[in-house]
Amino acid sequence: MAKSNEPIWWSLFSAGGVVAAFLIPITLLLTGFAVPFGWITAEGLRELVVNNLLVKLYLFVIISLPLFHWAHRFRYVAVDLGVKGVGGLLAVLCYGAAIVGTVTAAVFLAQL
Repeated sequence: MAKSNEPIWWSLFSAGGVVAAFLIPITLLLTGFAVPFGWITAEGLRELVVNNLLVKLYLFVIISLPLFHWAHRFRYVAVDLGVKGVGGLLAVLCYGAAIVGTVTAAVFLAQL
């Protein structure tokens, strides 16, 4: 049996889908409703992000895993639509974009 890195990409795809389904609605509730309705102040939310390592980790997860979900889904949709000749290049571009986005998020959150 040939070794493959597919299980890594499929696990990141799955984790990104779970994060998108369960955590993004909570985040939208906090940022989209709690702040405008005055349940929490914008400054209080900012202080929470800046001073709490767990919140930074939460933001990192909610940014990075959906990027890998997108990359995997986009790659396979493109292949299904007939872009088969550049499969390797497409994989490098999709997963490379997800990796760049993950590193960018890590650097940005580390600077907060």
